[in-house]
Amino acid sequence: MITIEKTTLYVNVLNQSYNYIPTGEPCEFKIELDPDKVFIFKKLFNQLNSLEFDNAVRAHLPYLPYHLDEENDEIDNRLKKIYALIHEFGDEKIKEFVEQLPYFNN
Repeated sequence: MITIEKTTLYVNVLNQSYNYIPTGEPCEFKIELDPDKVFIFKKLFNQLNSLEFDNAVRAHLPYLPYHLDEENDEIDNRLKKIYALIHEFGDEKIKEFVEQLPYFNN
């Protein structure tokens, strides 16, 4: 039976970044996951960054109301996915924290 060693990942949702080693930057979460799952964070952070750029462009269009902006919903969806992954791979303390977030219960 082959066992895959877990990888430690230091995740910062605010900065949309992650590292394999502590770099001195603030780290919101330290999680353990299979190495082949790390790409999911990269993909979600890239999508989030792109959506936020589109949202910034949209903010300069006065005829498009903010509350009808689909990019905002997509940003929320990506954040929900990120926190769901953090919850899945985090320790009990992280799970408790994420369960208290408004994103978790929606």
